[in-house]
Amino acid sequence: GACSEGRIYLCSVLSVRKSRAHQESRRKWLKVAFLVSSAVLVSLLSWSYLVSEDGVAEVLAHYSESLQDRFIEVPCSEDYDSHKRFEVLLCHSRLLFHAYQFVFFPPFYFCLLSQASILDLHSGALSVGKHFVNLYRYFGDKIQEVFTEEDFQLYRDVRRRIQQTIAQAFGISSSSMYLTKPTFFSRINSTEAKTTHDEYWHPHIDKVTYGSFDYTSLLYLSDYTEDFGGGRFVFMDVGANRTVEPRAGRVSFFTSGSENLHRVEKVRWGTRYAITISFTCNPDHGIEDPVLT
Repeated sequence: GACSEGRIYLCSVLSVRKSRAHQESRRKWLKVAFLVSSAVLVSLLSWSYLVSEDGVAEVLAHYSESLQDRFIEVPCSEDYDSHKRFEVLLCHSRLLFHAYQFVFFPPFYFCLLSQASILDLHSGALSVGKHFVNLYRYFGDKIQEVFTEEDFQLYRDVRRRIQQTIAQAFGISSSSMYLTKPTFFSRINSTEAKTTHDEYWHPHIDKVTYGSFDYTSLLYLSDYTEDFGGGRFVFMDVGANRTVEPRAGRVSFFTSGSENLHRVEKVRWGTRYAITISFTCNPDHGIEDPVLT
């Protein structure tokens, strides 16, 4: 009987010890699983943050690439239904993005060496802090000490080349496209925004923001990672962001409707220069090239 009871007691003790060992082992595995799942969650959150903030899901054009052509297909929106009365029906084309290296294009941002963020050559509007100054009115007869006719001719030549490139890519006549306002040089740095107009990084649709835009083009005048950090152009597509890294002389263009929601990343350091030149299919919204008067 004693032996029997002893076995029972021993079995009970072993059972308790095994139970405690099993619980300890289970706790360790739960702890490991918790740590692993936490690490995975942090990684996913970090990746999600990077994708949403920096648009790293897909890079359409790296700054180091010397591109000739690159095309991305996107579904058309209904923003162009009103254009059926024009000869050109927008967004029938497959093209979203095109990059062309203007190897001949010299630096043309001398006019932005001040703290200005936007300069419109057509109207002479120059942003200074919270206000706009009319550059032509301010300098008057001395404006030719700031600009030369060669500068304006260079601008016109570049505009014409961009227009022809867009027309060829979309398979339309360049005579059916009209330059539209605003066209402007932009200067962006890491200075803290002082007004809502300085907050360039918000997602937007050009046709909503500017109204007359049908085709938007951007000519970059400085290099990503060399002249500035951040400041990449991001197409915000469903499920993924598609990013263009600026390179001096590179042109990207796209239809301006809701199929191309986009934003610009915040510039973290340095200065980013670019020119925005856009076109319309409606001759009523067309403007002439700027002239030096």
